[in-house]
Amino acid sequence: MDIHFTARKFKPHEAIRDHALSVIKKLDNYYDGIIRCDVILSFEGKDPSLKTVEINIHVLGTILIAKEKSDEFLKSIDVAVEKIERQLDKYKSKQRMKNKKTLRKMKEKTTVEDAGDDE
Repeated sequence: MDIHFTARKFKPHEAIRDHALSVIKKLDNYYDGIIRCDVILSFEGKDPSLKTVEINIHVLGTILIAKEKSDEFLKSIDVAVEKIERQLDKYKSKQRMKNKKTLRKMKEKTTVEDAGDDE
């Protein structure tokens, strides 16, 4: 997984960067088809007390996005990662259902062809 870290109009502390990278690396445990991850930190509007975190996960054929605003970057990162985890679980289950449907169709075709060969 390729991780891109961006802080808009400021330089983040190493603790924030390290926390974000360590939490993002754990997402590989949920789904191993993650191609790239973008983490974007910024301040919301003119009020610097509201911090925004945006996490974009690029998986095969889709981009999963989670945005979170709070008064601390660490809190925003944790909540955004929880959102991404739920999205990854949903994406993974949809992929499994697609695979089951195609396998079922292939089995039906082969059983119909086999039944036609027996006659």
